[in-house]
Amino acid sequence: MSLDAPALNYADPALHAKGLWIGGEWVAGGAIAVIDPSTGKTLAHVADAGITDAAAAVEAAAAAAPGWRAHSPRARSEILRRMFQRMTDEAESLALLISQENGKALTDARGEVAYAAEFFRWYAEEATRIGGEMRQAPSGAHRIVVDHEPIGICLLVTPWNFPAAMATRKIGPALAAGCTVILKPASETPLTAYAMARLAKESGVPPGVINVLTTSRPGPVTSAILADPRVRKLSFTGSTGVGRTLLAEAAKTVVNCSMELGGNAPFIVFDDADLGAALDGAMIAKMRNAGEACTAANRFYVQSGIYDAFVNGLADRMSALRMGSGADPATQCGPMITRKAADKIDRLVNDAVEKGARIVTGGKMPDGPGFFYPPTVLRDVPADAALAHEEIFGPVAPVYRFETEDQAIRAANDTEYGLAAYVFSGDLARAMRVGGAVESGMIGINRGLMSDPAAPFGGVKQSGIGREGGVTGILDFMEAKYFAVDF
Repeated sequence: MSLDAPALNYADPALHAKGLWIGGEWVAGGAIAVIDPSTGKTLAHVADAGITDAAAAVEAAAAAAPGWRAHSPRARSEILRRMFQRMTDEAESLALLISQENGKALTDARGEVAYAAEFFRWYAEEATRIGGEMRQAPSGAHRIVVDHEPIGICLLVTPWNFPAAMATRKIGPALAAGCTVILKPASETPLTAYAMARLAKESGVPPGVINVLTTSRPGPVTSAILADPRVRKLSFTGSTGVGRTLLAEAAKTVVNCSMELGGNAPFIVFDDADLGAALDGAMIAKMRNAGEACTAANRFYVQSGIYDAFVNGLADRMSALRMGSGADPATQCGPMITRKAADKIDRLVNDAVEKGARIVTGGKMPDGPGFFYPPTVLRDVPADAALAHEEIFGPVAPVYRFETEDQAIRAANDTEYGLAAYVFSGDLARAMRVGGAVESGMIGINRGLMSDPAAPFGGVKQSGIGREGGVTGILDFMEAKYFAVDF
C-alpha cells in the first residue's frame, strides 16, 4: 500500500462488499445479504457468483499460474511475510469485522486473527524449505531423484466459524508451494475473505493468484470449477455430509482432495486430574468461539470420584459468562451464527432432558433479537441422547459419568468421528496411554487448546483426509516427481 494512500478502515463491512475478486479486480454481480448474528440485521451485501464467474476465476488462476510458479521460493516467502505483517497491522480492525459478521466475542476474534496471521508467517518460512531426495536405487543401476512441484490450481472451500483462520490455513501453504487459488468462503461470513484478498494485493500478490467467489449456489459453482481439468486440488473444511458430496464430485475428474470434516470430541477427566486445570481446559475446549468449533469438546466423560465437583465447578464458570453482541468488548459468549443453528442446539438439549438429563445451568433459549443460546451444563446425560452422537456446535456441555479407563476409551470411540480429543490425568503415563487408544487425529493432554500452525491439523475416520499446518501441510499442495537418473 502506498504511503500516500489514505488509511482504510478494515472494520467497515462496506469496504469488502465491492463484488467478486477475480484476477485482481472487483467484479460485480448479484447480491447475498450478510447478517449480523447479534442483531439479525443486514451488515452488507456481497456479490453472488454464477457458473460464468466460476469459469472466469479458473481462467484468472490459470493465467497467473506460470508466473507465480516461476517466482523463487524466497520471493514467495517475502510476499507471505508481508501478508503476515499486514494482517498484524490490521489485527484490531479485522477482529471487529469478524465479530460483526460471525458474532463471536471480540476476545475470540482477536485470538483468531493472531492465529490466522501465523499461517502466513509459518509458510513464509516453509516456502524456502521444500525438500527433495536423492539416493541410489537398490539395484545400483541408477539414482532416484525426487522433487516436489506445485499441484496446480486449487479450490479452497472454507466454513463460517473461523473466516480468517480457515482461509489462511489453506492460502498460506498453497501460495508457498507455488499454486494459484480460488477461495469460496461461506456466504454467512464472506467479508473477511474479501479483506484477505485486499490485504494480499497490498502485500504484492500478483493478480489472479488469489481469487474469491461468494455464491448462493455452492453446488453448481463448485461443480463447474472441479469439472475444469486445470483444477487439480480441492481443500475443504466443513461438515462430513457436504464433504462426502464434494469427494464424489471430485472423483469425476480425479481431483486431489484434502478434507477437514466434522468432530465429536470427547473430553476425559480422571479422578487424579488437577480439578482446576481440568476446568480451565474444559472452558477453553468448550467455550472457544462459543462452542462453534470442530475441535470443541462435545462429550465430557468424568470419572465418578471427581464427577460432582467437576459438574459444579463447570456450571459455576459457565453461568458467570456474559452473553452479548460479539463486537461488545465485555461479551464472553456471542450469538450462534443463525437462528437455525440456535434452534438445533435447543432441540438437542430438549431431547437430552426428555431422556433423563438434568439441567445444571442454562438450557433455555432467550427471545431475540439475535441468535443466542446460553452457556449450558447438563448432568446425568444418557448415552442414547442425540447430542451424544451429533456435533452440538454450541455452548452446551453434556457430562457423562464413567468408572474405569476401558469404559472411558470405549465411550470416547463410540462415534464415526475422530478429529480431536482431550485427556486430563495426573498420571502422564495413563494420559498418554488413553490418548493412544482414542481414535482421533489430535489429542490434547492436560490442555484444552491444541491448534497450532506448526502442528499437523486433521482427523481420522469420518473426520477427514490429510493434514493442514505443520511441516507436512505444504506437501498437500505439491506433487512428488520422480526422476530415474543415470549419471
